[in-house]
Amino acid sequence: MRLCSIASGSSGNCIYVGSDATHLLVDVGISGKKAEAGLNSLGLAGCDIDGILVTHEHSDHIAGLGVLCRKYEIPIFATKGTIQAILKNGGKNAPEPSFFHEIEADSKLIIKDLAVSPMRISHDAAEPVAYRIGYGAKKVAVCTDLGVYNDYTVECLKGMDALLLEANHDVNMLQVGPYPYYLKQRILGNKGHLSNENAGRLLSRILHDNLKAIVLGHLSKENNMPELAYESVRMEITLGDCPYTAEDFPISVALRSEPSPVIEV
Repeated sequence: MRLCSIASGSSGNCIYVGSDATHLLVDVGISGKKAEAGLNSLGLAGCDIDGILVTHEHSDHIAGLGVLCRKYEIPIFATKGTIQAILKNGGKNAPEPSFFHEIEADSKLIIKDLAVSPMRISHDAAEPVAYRIGYGAKKVAVCTDLGVYNDYTVECLKGMDALLLEANHDVNMLQVGPYPYYLKQRILGNKGHLSNENAGRLLSRILHDNLKAIVLGHLSKENNMPELAYESVRMEITLGDCPYTAEDFPISVALRSEPSPVIEV
C-alpha cells in the first residue's frame, strides 16, 4: 500500500493512495495537467485511477476534478452535502452529476481491494469528511481541513500505519500577518484549520509503536513555513503527555506543488 502527496497546501491538494491493484486520489485541487504529471512520476496515468475521494467543495480541493474525471471517466465519491455544493457552485467546470457516488461518514465503502472509511471533520463546508483507507491489515489516513479535533477524531485515527495530517498555520504568524480580521478568525475558529501546535497535540494522542510515517500537510503559504511546522509538531510530541518523543517517528512535510516521497506500508 502506498501513500503520496502529489500536492498539498492552501493553494491546492491532491493525494494518492493505492495498492498494486487499486489507485485512488483524495481531492484534485490542482489542474488536471499537474495531477497527471504527479501520477506519471509514480508510474501511473489518469486512466489507472479507480476513484476520486472528495473531502469537501472548496476550490483548493476540487479545481481539477471536472477535467480529470471527464477525461478518464473516473467515479467521484463524496457526501451528499459536498455533491450538492459542487453541482451548485461549480459552474461549467463542475463534473456531470452521473460521475458522483454518494457516501456517508462512518459508513465503509469498498473500492476493489481497498476499504474506504470516511470520518466527520469540523470545517466550514457543506458536509466535509476525512478518509481512512485500508488494505488488509494496513491502514492510512488523510485528514486535513479541521478547525478542531475531539475524542471521535482521536478514535478514528488510532491504529494507522501512516497518516497525512494538517498543520496549516503558526498562530503567531497568522495573527500578525496580512489577512483581514474576519479571515483570521475563520482560520482560528472551530471550523477553520488545524494549527501546528494542535496538530502536534492530536498526534500525541494517536501515536503507537507501529506508526511508520507522519506527513504534515495543507500548510498555509502565508502563515506557516515547512521548518516551523516540523519543529513545532516535534516539540509538542516530545514535551506532550505521551510515552514517545518525536525521534521515535519519521515525520516529514508534504511539498506544496510537487510530489513528496512515496510512503509504503
